[in-house]
Amino acid sequence: MLAVGMLSVVSLKAQTVDEIINKYFEALGGKDKVASMNTMYVEYDVDMNGAAADGTSWIVNQKAFKNEMNLMGQQLVQCYTDTSGWMINPFGGSTTPTAMTPDQAKAGLAQMDLTGPFYNYAAKGNTVTLLGKETLNGKDAYKLKVKTKAGPEITAWIDATTWYQVKNTIKANVNGMEIETGMLISNYKKTENGYTVPFNVEITVSGLTVSMTNKKVEINKPVDMKIFEMPKQ
Repeated sequence: MLAVGMLSVVSLKAQTVDEIINKYFEALGGKDKVASMNTMYVEYDVDMNGAAADGTSWIVNQKAFKNEMNLMGQQLVQCYTDTSGWMINPFGGSTTPTAMTPDQAKAGLAQMDLTGPFYNYAAKGNTVTLLGKETLNGKDAYKLKVKTKAGPEITAWIDATTWYQVKNTIKANVNGMEIETGMLISNYKKTENGYTVPFNVEITVSGLTVSMTNKKVEINKPVDMKIFEMPKQ
């Protein structure tokens, strides 16, 4: 009887997690809508501790991610594919394209998944645990922990009324160091072709806070895969 009771509790918990995830996808237009995202192109403005910047991002689902940001007259580039990564960071002493370490490239895998860690999470090798309910800015939110197959651990907060994701933290091991990135997510809008995406994200990492405002978001815009190739020197 005890074993049966334990199984019932586990089953109930799994159903609760899946119910939250299903409502989250319903708020975004449905799982089929989310799954139909093949590419994403974003133009954005950034406030980085008072310094203004702008940039663009390209994502090809499960294949590649590239971000270019113009800051103080310098261009920063981060580019990941499903096999490697490279970057240009003048503020870190790198003015030419530099290959990433395997850990750095691995940390970028989540950024190229347009469906997110909750979509078909079991098939992706991810596990999701419900940690309970908390109050964020006066509103109830469900707190979920995701252990990804790729390595990073994600804690996400889903608004209990809108069912949008409003906050997350990502812990990843990069070159032997655990890096934690926090995000506050808001201002969800529909794109011209009916995809629901957030237009404001506040990112905190290593004591630095970056406020990002999307100016343009285009879903399924054609992308030339050559832009993800590391330039030859």
